[in-house]
Amino acid sequence: MGIPKNGRNSATKAAVGATIEATAEATVEAAIEAKAKAQASPKRKRLFGTDGIRGTANQFPITPDLVMKVGQAMGHILRRRPSRNKHPKVVIGKDTRLSGYMVENALTSGLNSMGVHVQLVGPLPTPGIGFLTRNMRADAGVVISASHNPYQDNGIKIFGPDGYKIPDSMEREIEDLVGTDLNGSLAGSLDIGRSKRIDDADGRYVVYAKNSFPLEYTLDGLRIVLDCANGAAYNVAPAIFGELGAEIILQGNAPNGFNINDKSGALYPARVAEAVTQYRADVGISLDGDADRVVMVDEKGHIVNGDHILAVCATHLAQRGQLPHNTIVATQMSNFGLDKVMREHGVSVVRTNVGDKYVVEEMRRGGYVLGGEQSGHIIFLEHTTTGDGCIAALNVLAVMKRTGLRLSELSAKMEDVPQVLINTRVRRREELDRIPGYLETVAAIEKELDGVGRLFVRFSGTEPVVRVLVEGPDRVAIGRYAEEIATLLEKQLS
Repeated sequence: MGIPKNGRNSATKAAVGATIEATAEATVEAAIEAKAKAQASPKRKRLFGTDGIRGTANQFPITPDLVMKVGQAMGHILRRRPSRNKHPKVVIGKDTRLSGYMVENALTSGLNSMGVHVQLVGPLPTPGIGFLTRNMRADAGVVISASHNPYQDNGIKIFGPDGYKIPDSMEREIEDLVGTDLNGSLAGSLDIGRSKRIDDADGRYVVYAKNSFPLEYTLDGLRIVLDCANGAAYNVAPAIFGELGAEIILQGNAPNGFNINDKSGALYPARVAEAVTQYRADVGISLDGDADRVVMVDEKGHIVNGDHILAVCATHLAQRGQLPHNTIVATQMSNFGLDKVMREHGVSVVRTNVGDKYVVEEMRRGGYVLGGEQSGHIIFLEHTTTGDGCIAALNVLAVMKRTGLRLSELSAKMEDVPQVLINTRVRRREELDRIPGYLETVAAIEKELDGVGRLFVRFSGTEPVVRVLVEGPDRVAIGRYAEEIATLLEKQLS
């Protein structure tokens, strides 16, 4: 028996309707999938570099809307994790840049919108935020700073509840969330986060830093030239060294929002060197804008960089039997002279990628207590969770007190090996091992440098540049080696 005409029409309409509905649903799903793929695409701009998020203020990625999204992403993650607090809590500090107010407000707004309570401490060194995050039982800490960069730049560094910088995996999670719509996850009207200022943060950090200096000593009788780079330590650093008894000659302690790192601080230690000789000081201390690194100057006006600070402290700790595994951690950029002097004192050097975060990760993994970078990020893991310029300087001063030696005598233990660094611009990146002739060239040069120098080649993390570093006793020879490798790479990659 056949289907009635009107029945066939109804069936046809139903089939067509179902097809249209299924097609529409598939189209929507395809659109969602395409959007997800686009958001996960590696072509999307990265936010995090080797030390947090950094850029020019009011340009990507340091714009109010994007910073607010970073705050929301952090809040979204914190709300899903176990917390000791009824509401997730974040401590926020900053340096003295004009744009710090803008970034602080945007970040706070994003966190509050996700139900996170915020505690604002104002200008404070980066390591101070690591300390306060752990000490105040916060779920995270944030430093608003571009470190040693000029005032036009700003950045965001994030600490976990343990006071250490967050791992790369959490950075990637934040980046992924920033690229999604989190409006559906906003806190309800009754659960919006609150913000308040902590007025005694400076005093807490001063006491914390002073506790890293031996109780049996003071700094009485020492004259110190101290340059705070018009940055985050302009209040706390003079108090730390002054309360321990030192006579302080201050530089770079009048921030105005524009003069942070401006021809002052760790990037310009010559200014302190001149003052040391002028005022016949015993030592000079140059901090950078967020005071997580230090460059020192001896009583003769000679600059003492991070490698020499590591050498001074490592040999002293090793002699006292206080250097676990007789090992320190440095980066690939530290001078070969550090390896030589450590070998003479029975100390091993483990090298990591550039960045104090990677130094700290290796220190924690291996159970080491001392590490750092040539630039002045020095980490004493028994006292701090990241590079701390004030604590590093205090440890050098403690060695001076214990030994009765001047800084020039201590620093002379390490002799820098000549080095040549060539930065070659390239059009593309490629696995170095796959470049024709590269392995053979490197093998021949390393054979010549065996035991007296070293070779290190890496791509820049921020520029289309490959860096070729060669160290050795013969300046002419290492210059020739560096040119040979740089020319090869330029030819193959440009």
